[in-house]
Amino acid sequence: MPVSEIFLSIQGEGVHSGKPSVFLRTYRCNLSCTWCDSKYTWLDQEKSKPGVDYEPMTLGAVMDRITIYGCKHLVLTGGEPLLHQRVLAPLLASLKKAGFFIEVETNGTIAPSAEVVESVDCFNVSPKISNSLVEESVRTRPDALRAFVRSQKAWFKFVVCDQNDVSEIEQMLSKFGIPRDRVMLMPEGIDAATLLERSRWLVEVCKEKSFRFSMRLHILLYGNKRGI
Repeated sequence: MPVSEIFLSIQGEGVHSGKPSVFLRTYRCNLSCTWCDSKYTWLDQEKSKPGVDYEPMTLGAVMDRITIYGCKHLVLTGGEPLLHQRVLAPLLASLKKAGFFIEVETNGTIAPSAEVVESVDCFNVSPKISNSLVEESVRTRPDALRAFVRSQKAWFKFVVCDQNDVSEIEQMLSKFGIPRDRVMLMPEGIDAATLLERSRWLVEVCKEKSFRFSMRLHILLYGNKRGI
């Protein structure tokens, strides 16, 4: 399995924000969002071409690294971790049997297998909209989004840059049957000043439209750094 990093921190986004968590970040992504803050999982930023910033690890080695922290809340992230779901499925099943609560952060373009759904407690699905600058046919996969809705384990977290994004998000909810009470809006930003500026008006949007608001707590606390 190609692993970018494993570390202990707190969950900085979503419904479990603030929860101490072990992060397993896999390498590689099938998208290339312009504002991605983990480009090191798919891009050599100095050469602007695909990079190799990962460590090949066996499932046993990954299990040992995860369990050494003594924290039983796992966040599987990337990149796009579901690119590796065939090899991840037995790892997640073992962690579940060991008493772990398992979150998976995904861009929503790959439907989860039945084995993965069985082990996962929460999918943090982040469908990309036009502010990602990725072609719609690449970033939006209707069958996958509907599969996450059917799982009844998914929260849908949208990255918002400006007011125009909100109407696009509303259209996606209607088109794919995404429940409004499972939607979170999160400001885009990799520094505290930008996040706070966008949060002030985005909170008002959430109040008006009954969406949940999500801050990027890890950015506020530590800045845009790896392994935190």
